[in-house]
Amino acid sequence: MSKKFKVIPVLLLVMSIIISQTACSKKTNQSTDPVQKSGFYLDTVCNLTIYDMKDMSEGNATKLIEEAYKLCEKYENMLSKTRKSSDIYKINHAGGKEVECSDETLFVIKKAIKYGELSGGKFDVTIGQVTDLWNFQPEGGDGKIPEQAAINEALTHVDYKQIKLNGNKVSLSDPKGEIDLGGIAKGYIADKLAEFLKKKGVSSAVIDLGGNISVVGKKPDGKEFRIGVRDPFSTDGGIIGVVEAHEKSLVTSGTYERSFKKDGKVYHHILDVKTGYPVETGLDSVTIIGAGNAGIDCDSLATTCLILGEKEGKKLIESLDGYEAIFVQHDGTITTTKNIKGFEKTNK
Repeated sequence: MSKKFKVIPVLLLVMSIIISQTACSKKTNQSTDPVQKSGFYLDTVCNLTIYDMKDMSEGNATKLIEEAYKLCEKYENMLSKTRKSSDIYKINHAGGKEVECSDETLFVIKKAIKYGELSGGKFDVTIGQVTDLWNFQPEGGDGKIPEQAAINEALTHVDYKQIKLNGNKVSLSDPKGEIDLGGIAKGYIADKLAEFLKKKGVSSAVIDLGGNISVVGKKPDGKEFRIGVRDPFSTDGGIIGVVEAHEKSLVTSGTYERSFKKDGKVYHHILDVKTGYPVETGLDSVTIIGAGNAGIDCDSLATTCLILGEKEGKKLIESLDGYEAIFVQHDGTITTTKNIKGFEKTNK
C-alpha cells in the first residue's frame, strides 16, 4: 500500500476501512483538514468524515456531523424492533392488527419484501422470532445455542408473505410473526445521511455505519476515495483489497460479526430461514458495490448473497444492473463479479 495513504481507525466490528490521503492538495482559505467524529449508533461503531463543504470549517463540519448522528437516532427509533416507540415494535406487538407507519418505514418494508421475492424467500425479514432466540451481541461473548424445539416453533412464524400493506398501514397475518430489519436498515440510514449532507452543502464525505459505507463526491483534490475492504480473517482490521470510489455505496456482510464459538464451532448471526441455524455456504464475507443512493439495496444484497453462496450470489449480482460484488470464501479465496471495476487486491 502506498505510504501516502492512511487508514482511518475503526473498531473490528466495522467491516470496511476508509483509506484517505493524509492531507488535501486543494488550496483555499477554508479549513481543508478532514473533520471526523465517531459514535456508537445502530448497535455498531459509526464514523462520519467530512472532507469538503460549503463554508468548510472544523466548527461547521462538526455541527453537521452531530446533526447527522441525530438522524441515526431518529431512524433507529423508527426501525428498531426493540424500541417500544418504533413502527416495527408496534407492528410486532399488534397481534396481527394494522399499524399506521411513517413513509420511511413503509419504504424499507417494501424493499424488504422485494428482496424476499428476489431471493426466493431466503432473505426474510420476518425471521425476528428466530433472531430473538439466538440473541447475538455486537461484542460476541459467550453465546447460547437455542433449544431445537424453540427453533422449530419460531420457524413456523417466518414468511415474508405474511406482511400485509394497506396504504400506510402494515400488519402481519401471523399474530406471532416478527419483523427484524437488521439486514437492511443500516443501508437505508446511510442513504438518508448522504442525502442530508448533500442538501447541507457537503461535496466530499465518507459515511461508515458499521461497514455500510456511503461515499459522497470525490476527495477535495479531485481523486477518488480508496475504501479498504475488511479481511474477515484478520483480528486487527486488515484488508483484502481497496476499492476506488466516488458517489458509491459499499456494504460488507460477514460471518465474523455478532458471532460466538461453542465447542470449536463458530455460530454467526446470518441465519438460514429453513433450519434456524447460521447459514453454511462456504462464504465468510460479501461486499456489494452500487450507486451512491443504493445503500439499502447493497445492504440487502450483501446479506442475500452470503445466504445464497458464491455461485448463486454471483449469478444474482451479474443479472442486476449497477452492482458489483466481492466474495471471500472460507479458504481465503477471493472472487468477484465479471463487471467489477476499481478493485485492487492487497498482498497478504
